[in-house]
Amino acid sequence: MQSSDRIREDVREFTPYAPGLSMEEIKERYGLSRVVKLASNENPLGASPLVKRVLARKADMVFRYPRAGNPALTAALAAFHGVPQACVVAGNGSDEIIDLLVRLTCRPGHDNVVAFSPCFSIYVQQTKLCGVTLRQPALGPDFVFDLPALAAACDENTALVFLTNPDNPSGYAVPAEQVIALARSLPPRALLVVDEAYVDFAEPMEDYSMLARFGQCDNMVILRTFSKLYGLAGLRLGFGVMPEWLADYMLRVRLPFSVNLMAEAAGLAALEDTAFVEASLATVRKGRAALTAKLTDLGCRVYPSQANFLMFRPPLETDAAGVFEALLRRGLIVRGLKSYGLPELLRVSIGNDEENDMFTAALKDIRENGF
Repeated sequence: MQSSDRIREDVREFTPYAPGLSMEEIKERYGLSRVVKLASNENPLGASPLVKRVLARKADMVFRYPRAGNPALTAALAAFHGVPQACVVAGNGSDEIIDLLVRLTCRPGHDNVVAFSPCFSIYVQQTKLCGVTLRQPALGPDFVFDLPALAAACDENTALVFLTNPDNPSGYAVPAEQVIALARSLPPRALLVVDEAYVDFAEPMEDYSMLARFGQCDNMVILRTFSKLYGLAGLRLGFGVMPEWLADYMLRVRLPFSVNLMAEAAGLAALEDTAFVEASLATVRKGRAALTAKLTDLGCRVYPSQANFLMFRPPLETDAAGVFEALLRRGLIVRGLKSYGLPELLRVSIGNDEENDMFTAALKDIRENGF
């Protein structure tokens, strides 16, 4: 018997999630002493000083288990966002909540899930792993959401509809009123899962986020993460706000202690450090506007973004793959979008002022002097 015979046939063709290249990998490959990473939409200011102090104090407690269900964190999140605590579920990143939603609501070989194409690869991976059909209507021109097409792809066996707002990799977003209209247009059984990983960076955020409108629809799940605005990507912390009945079932099946003690402590501290949040938002929004202008001046087509990144097409005389490699050789990591089916485009995270200037200077050098 071959070893692969022990694996489910529908799993054998899986490919692992493709994260952005690591800084250490690029240093070693090109013999560089410094590398700037603008590929994974991380916080340009790092992590909150308060979070760092709390983590140092908590280090002595790592031999203890966290409390099941993370009640201190869910209570703080409920108070912070004005939602019932019984509707909040913390997860090992919002990825865990996505995985559990598919496994809780979808009947393999019977139900389907709907999301735009392209979409976050975790939606694709987890539906396939669970033996569930994924229907993917195309985004409209310039990556605009064709919400009627999304609704039309649903039927009585649609369990989940994923909408990332703002979207990744384009940064496109629609106001909350359009999301509510979509939720109300879905078949009775379907849940609308609104992934708001980047909504904090939208201007104004209040026009786009569903959290303040959570009670207006009974078929909505809202996902949030601590990885972007709060700078906790390495600790893996996210949460979902959902109908109480669904939260109850999710907590029944969620692996115990999936949110570790340090992540919970960091999340609580991050919610308190409003000064760091305000500085992060100001840095990203200012940098996004400045970087948009500079890229446009360099002949790039920059797509409007409400997120902490920009998607762009390099100048016509260059190709995205060549620009991507040329930037790597200069110690700058951006994100190629071939895995999204967009080989002609690149995505760059908003960095701090120095990082943004280094990136645009390198791009200018590539344009003027070649790869």
